[in-house]
Amino acid sequence: MHIYKLSGRNVDVTDAMRDYVEEKLTRLDRYSDQITDARVTLTVRDVRDSGRRNRVEVQLNVPSGIIRAEEHHADMYAAIDKASDVLERQLRKFKTRYMKQRQDTIPAPEPGPAEADVAAGLDDVSEFAPEIVRQKRFELRPMSPEDAAAQMEALGHDFYVFKNMGSGLTGVVYRRHDGHYGLIEPS
Repeated sequence: MHIYKLSGRNVDVTDAMRDYVEEKLTRLDRYSDQITDARVTLTVRDVRDSGRRNRVEVQLNVPSGIIRAEEHHADMYAAIDKASDVLERQLRKFKTRYMKQRQDTIPAPEPGPAEADVAAGLDDVSEFAPEIVRQKRFELRPMSPEDAAAQMEALGHDFYVFKNMGSGLTGVVYRRHDGHYGLIEPS
């Protein structure tokens, strides 16, 4: 897999780090026909009580969305390993869904006995089928993103959907891992 962008924040990306990231992400080569773009960011932060904290963020653009992994560890190389494992699992699920959608739209001929034996041993990926177990409906109230964040905290939720009174767009505020808030709006 070719990495289109590898960058570092608060860390100089050495050739050894670059090579290690390349080596770990080559496991994703079998999914390369679905990956259109890749970005990897390595970050080092000093955390007051626990010392150095390394973060690896990887974003893979695929035809119908984004696959993303973010992992933290005291050792940068261990964080890279963890992120690589997460990406492989996510890509496996994505490929299963993608292939199922293609099979549903294009009728395939029945495989012969020899072809069925070969196909059965190629991939042990179980089919990913998310199940919606609860549904809610509510009125979107116009408010500022700051008011939406306050409402989210009052409810004890991790995210809150609202209508942004400034832009008129539907937005989502969410609590980030670092304790700050994020805002998602359509473009």
